[in-house]
Amino acid sequence: MPNKFLPQGIALSQPKARRSLQARVAWGDHVVTVGGDAPVRVQSMTNTDTVDAIGTAIQIKELALAGSELVRITVNTPEAAAAVPYVREQLDKMGINVPLIGDFHYNGHRLLTDYPACAETLDKFRINPGNVGFGKKKDEQFAQMIELAVRYNKPVRIGVNWGSLDQSVLARVMDENANAATPRSSNEVMREALILSALESAALAESIGMPGDRIVLSCKVSSVQDLIAVYRDLSSRCDYPLHLGLTEAGMGSKGIVASTAAMSVLLQEGIGDTIRVSLTPEPNGSRSLEVQVAQELLQTMGLRAFTPLVTACPGCGRTTSVFFQELASEVQSYVREAMPQWREQFDGVENMTLAVMGCIVNGPGESKHANIGISLPGTGEVPAAPVFEDGVKTVTLRGDNIANEFKDIIDRYVARTYQRKVLV
Repeated sequence: MPNKFLPQGIALSQPKARRSLQARVAWGDHVVTVGGDAPVRVQSMTNTDTVDAIGTAIQIKELALAGSELVRITVNTPEAAAAVPYVREQLDKMGINVPLIGDFHYNGHRLLTDYPACAETLDKFRINPGNVGFGKKKDEQFAQMIELAVRYNKPVRIGVNWGSLDQSVLARVMDENANAATPRSSNEVMREALILSALESAALAESIGMPGDRIVLSCKVSSVQDLIAVYRDLSSRCDYPLHLGLTEAGMGSKGIVASTAAMSVLLQEGIGDTIRVSLTPEPNGSRSLEVQVAQELLQTMGLRAFTPLVTACPGCGRTTSVFFQELASEVQSYVREAMPQWREQFDGVENMTLAVMGCIVNGPGESKHANIGISLPGTGEVPAAPVFEDGVKTVTLRGDNIANEFKDIIDRYVARTYQRKVLV
């Protein structure tokens, strides 16, 4: 009788290839490609008052150093528009070349016209077609912003949001649905209106003179399943680069889980060229957390590599104490802090994997799977911590200095394994 469990050769799951056009967002000589064969980019947004040029520049620097490749800032008043060149000036002094995206609503056409230095300084404009005006003024003011983007050679993101959806488009879709033989649900109507608002606005922009490869689209909602449905449909109707993000994702674990659940599905399907994790910060919390979450999402999916990530067990009755948890946290913090210097010195170090395990059950096995792993003793086990490098046990650590000794091993492994860059 044949064995139905014979090996069949299981292929590794891989995200589908993206097929969008490629846009370029640049400050000076620093160019960030978006779409096409470019990596999925990480975007973030400040929550400072842009009028405070120094405070805004400091937060942008923090976001950029955390790994944000594009940073959006609010430009909502004449004072904010006037401050934009000074924000850029401060960033240039600090050696931060991350491109800046201006977020415009309601009065963007006036601000870009009245403050040409703002228009020249920004590297991309974000326009929400739902709040650029109403009636005849809507098309006129939208056109004005597109004309300015063309004049200053700036790409645009046409960003539709279901919290500020163009009511004229929604009304039209609702009327068409009411007269249909088989009317769709209200959610379906809403999703269709979002998509049409984005696509019709993009078509209008192209008719005004904006090249298609300078247009990025987004259709943001705060519901996971709605976001997946909208972007699946949108991606089938156009080849513009798409910006993903769950709008108003929320605070803490809720925002992280919701954003990850929505965007991971789309990214696996080859949908999405830039992402933002729109977290509400904890009181006095770091804005950079949204960047870290976005990076870890892309890295755990195998789409990009930013910094070595630590695999660690959750702990159970077999683990002796919180020591292994403390060590895992300490090691992760250590490699994050060391990464900027490592990245300058070594090629490929961001792909390194580490494991910190708490007992003998899975500890040695997981440690062997990582580039460097340590298996700490659990309850009743011999007080020794074997270290594995590329699957081979190289040393056993004992005593009170395990953490520092393990970090020294990591440093030596990096210097020995990864090719040192030639400094020009």
